[in-house]
Amino acid sequence: MIVTNHTFHPAVFLLWGISGLEELHIWISIPFCMMYVVALGGNSLLIIFIWMEHSLHKPMYLFLAMLSLSDLFLSSAIMPKMLAIFWFQDRGISFHACITQMFSVIAIFVMESTVLLAMAFDRYVAICFPLRYTMILTPSVIRKIAGFSVTRGLILTFPFTFVVEQLQFCGNNIIANTYCELPTVSSLACGNITASNIYILVLSFLSTGLDVILISISYIFILRAVFRLPSRDAQLKALSTCSSHVCVILMFYLPAYLTLLISHLHCAVLLTNLYVVVPPALNPMIYGVRTKQIRDHIIRRFSQLGRA
Repeated sequence: MIVTNHTFHPAVFLLWGISGLEELHIWISIPFCMMYVVALGGNSLLIIFIWMEHSLHKPMYLFLAMLSLSDLFLSSAIMPKMLAIFWFQDRGISFHACITQMFSVIAIFVMESTVLLAMAFDRYVAICFPLRYTMILTPSVIRKIAGFSVTRGLILTFPFTFVVEQLQFCGNNIIANTYCELPTVSSLACGNITASNIYILVLSFLSTGLDVILISISYIFILRAVFRLPSRDAQLKALSTCSSHVCVILMFYLPAYLTLLISHLHCAVLLTNLYVVVPPALNPMIYGVRTKQIRDHIIRRFSQLGRA
C-alpha cells in the first residue's frame, strides 16, 4: 500500500468494489451497464425533446429537464469508474481524483434535491393558485431557481474541501466501495474526524433534510386544496399531475435514508451503487409514460422519423 506524504494523505486509494462479491463483478456489471445506457439515452432524449418542442417550454417541463441533466451528471460521475473496476479491476484512484469525485457527487446531489423542491413548488402553485401560475413562475423566476440550485450545491459543498484536507491517514487506503464516499473515506482516517461528522450532519440537514420538510409542507397544502375540489374527477386529475413527481421523490430520498440506516450491513454497498443508477434510469420512463404531453410528443417524433 502507498502510505502517506508529509500531509498525511495517501497518493492513491483502492476502490475494492462490492466486498464479498468480487467473483461476481463481471455479472453484476451487466445490469449496471444496461441501466447506465438507459439513463444516458432516456435523460438525453428527454432534454432534447423538451428543448425542441416549444409547447413543452413550461415550468414543469423545464424543471424536468433540470432533473434529467442532474441525473446525467450524477450517474456519469460514478458509473465509468465503477464499470472499470468491474471489467478491468482498475481499482486505483488518486487522492485528488477521489476528492473531485466526492465533491461532484455531493454538489450534484444537493442540486438535484433543490430541483425536486422546485418541482414541488411548481405543483403547489399549479394546484393552489392555478390562475396566477404563469404570473408566479415566469421565465425569469425559473432561471433564478436554476441558478439558485447550482449556487446552493456549490456553497454547501465548498467546506468539503477543507474538511477532507484536514483528514490524516495512516496507511489504510482501501475503500470498500466502487466510488469515493465521504463517510467511507472519513472512516479510513486515523486522526480526529469530528469535523467531518459535523459537516455531514449539517450538510444533510441544510440540503435533503430541509428539502424533505419543505416538500412535505407543500404536499400538505396540495392535498388540502385537492380535497376541497367539488368533484371526484377534478380531485383525481389534480392528484395525477403530482403522481410522477411523488414517485421520483420516493426513489430519490428513500434509498438515501435507507442507506444511512443499514450502513453497517453487507448489502449497504450494493444499495449505494444501485442508488446512483436506478433513479436516473427510471425517472425518464416515469415522466415519459405518465405525462401525456411528453408521451404524445415522443410518439409523434418517432412516427415522423419512421415515415421519413
